[in-house]
Amino acid sequence: MKKKTFFLGKKLGMTQVFDENGNVIPVTVVETSPCTVIQLKTDEIDGYSAVKIGYENILEKKLNKPEKGLFAKNKLAPKKFLKEFRVDNLADYQIGQNIKISEMFKDGDKVDITGISKGKGFQGVIKRYGHARGKETHGSMYHRRVGSMGACSTPGRVFKGKKLPGHMGHDRVTVQNLVIVRIDEKRNVILVKGAVPGSKGAYLEIKGAVKA
Repeated sequence: MKKKTFFLGKKLGMTQVFDENGNVIPVTVVETSPCTVIQLKTDEIDGYSAVKIGYENILEKKLNKPEKGLFAKNKLAPKKFLKEFRVDNLADYQIGQNIKISEMFKDGDKVDITGISKGKGFQGVIKRYGHARGKETHGSMYHRRVGSMGACSTPGRVFKGKKLPGHMGHDRVTVQNLVIVRIDEKRNVILVKGAVPGSKGAYLEIKGAVKA
């Protein structure tokens, strides 16, 4: 069975590199400092097997009591970004173990990257869903409105799923089958072909592609 691969990182921004044929490749630079194994979930205690890893140090005063207890119990430095991943074999991991990106992935691997997309605030249907606007002529009284809300007495309500103004962005988004162009262990960064969710400084989950 293929080993499940995973990692945590932070988006630094985008740039471009050239391949051996001189072609330009747009890439996202992701910081991937070593992750620390914080906790092991077992079938006997938790009902499933998983590894919780942490990324980037944080001051202890910024943690809540359960988090403080977790790090104090295992005598580990507090971490800011924590995520757990299902695994098949817990014997490969130990609490306090530092995992490097090169131990999980190599150049050319395909990955799925999950992050929180950029928040756009409260937006109307034109920006949120790409609706067309009304006439701009004076007196039309209809420029950027929602449009028809449905029938009158029957059914007498607005159907679920009606596209209306509302909160846009700041959603959990996964982009699949991104290719790792280069792993730079000295700088603790990887270059991933294409764009990934989130703004600069956003935290990311990196997993082996499920559709590769």
